[in-house]
Amino acid sequence: MQRYFSIVLILILFFSCNKIENHKSLNQEDITFIKSLKLLEGDETIYKFYSENTNETAGNFFTNRRVATYWIDKRNAERNETNSAFFNEIIKIDAVYKAGPTYCPYAVITRKDGSNFKVYVDGNKKEIKLFFKDLIFEWKKKRTK
Repeated sequence: MQRYFSIVLILILFFSCNKIENHKSLNQEDITFIKSLKLLEGDETIYKFYSENTNETAGNFFTNRRVATYWIDKRNAERNETNSAFFNEIIKIDAVYKAGPTYCPYAVITRKDGSNFKVYVDGNKKEIKLFFKDLIFEWKKKRTK
């Protein structure tokens, strides 16, 4: 019986994983919500987006101008958190692929003022690596503009 329970649990976790999205796969409601958080302006395009929950409660993404993350706690607004940095404000991006068995891989975004925040992403190894590679490429391309 325990073996059956373990298999069912693994299958649920496997099939419930969120996927990395882009501006074409996000719906207009998601875009409007992110704009309401002041993390997206009219002329920005989301290149890659990942949510470790629902898009209304969590998001990690980068655009043609910045990288951002948010966590919205529907039960306690004091726990809400939003962070973003435009590429020209960032001095370093460090990707952490092996964050332990209970955490998603993440990138530490360090601003010129020394503050930092984390952007989380999960999926298969290839997708995760491509997310971080594309983020770093975009940052290097646009950080001096």
